Amino acid sequence: MKCANDIDARDVEEMFINIDPIQAGGRLTPEALKAVIAYADGYSVCDHCRKPFRLDYIKKPPIAEFHEDCARWLNMDVLRVVPGARRGFQAVASTLVQKGDPVILTSLSHYTEFVSVEQSGGVPHEIPLDENNHVTAENTAETIEKVVRESGRSPSLLFVEHADYQYGNIHDVCGIAKVAHQYDIPVLLNGAYTVGIMPVDGKALGVDFVVGSGHKSMAAPAPSGVLATTDEYADKVFRTTQAEGDVTKRTFGIKEVEMMGCTLMGVTLVGLMASFPAVKERVKNWDTELEHSNIITDALLSVEGTKIESDCPREHTLTRVNTIESFNKVAETHKKRGYFLSKDLKKRGIVGVIPGSTMVWKYNTFGLTDKQTEHVADSFRGIAEDNGLTIS
Repeated sequence: MKCANDIDARDVEEMFINIDPIQAGGRLTPEALKAVIAYADGYSVCDHCRKPFRLDYIKKPPIAEFHEDCARWLNMDVLRVVPGARRGFQAVASTLVQKGDPVILTSLSHYTEFVSVEQSGGVPHEIPLDENNHVTAENTAETIEKVVRESGRSPSLLFVEHADYQYGNIHDVCGIAKVAHQYDIPVLLNGAYTVGIMPVDGKALGVDFVVGSGHKSMAAPAPSGVLATTDEYADKVFRTTQAEGDVTKRTFGIKEVEMMGCTLMGVTLVGLMASFPAVKERVKNWDTELEHSNIITDALLSVEGTKIESDCPREHTLTRVNTIESFNKVAETHKKRGYFLSKDLKKRGIVGVIPGSTMVWKYNTFGLTDKQTEHVADSFRGIAEDNGLTIS
């Protein structure tokens, strides 16, 4: 079935259990699906935009109210919507980082964090991981000391992952932020894999900025996200334009420079807003999500030769698994080679594992029901048994 011309209709979420690492938290709610249709036209949210002509002032639909509610939910003071987490990184880096400034990232930072630093002219320095693939407060302190000693400058910003995209491990954000603040370094929390799927309290974590991804973890259309901060930094990162035309003498009111005026129009914003009530409720069920994650992890570990490279028991639904000594052994002689695993999973109604992956790969169990969880666990065991692997 086609949407139009050569564009296939997408039926992944309707027809399969999807454990794709980056898609699980971005499934739209029924409310968002309806809102998307109603507000699909480009500038649809601008029907009732009045002076001062800024997105976060629009009351119908209740965009202004959403900004306030979402800030409170994250226990931060001021929030703006942005076109994806990366644009949140960009806004903060362009505000705080000057050319030549050292900036602290981690050995698990996403490439978009590096790009935001590069765009601002900063010099990235990574915090090394410990033996458990964790970012620690101790390594943070050592990295800061080294950077100050070698560059003669204090870092202007520190990025830290709440849950990283490689292992799905939860890091000691509180400890890291405490260390950074001892050196007067502001801290940005990359919550792309946590804001919207588990409880996040920015002030309890001790961070200055919280960045979330709407399309990754807040059941929203892409590209969407949020950037929240404290009163201390709000006037800086959300500064208003002072530009004036030299010929026309035009000025542009209270448009915010780092936001390039308005950010999300129409479908992305309203989808994010429509899902918000359900998103606020679902983070309360994080214990259940972790139970499901561990059920499937246990099933994979029962296949002899399989290793979980993420923390065990799981503290997140994103998991990195090593099957070099299990499913990859099958792939070496299987007629479909490494594609046998994704094909056999699809026969069982499961998608999301990258086709051909049988060595080191990732999956995300977020949003599965009890029944779906058991089916995925049984499927991994069943595929292993069908291919002669030992189940313990």
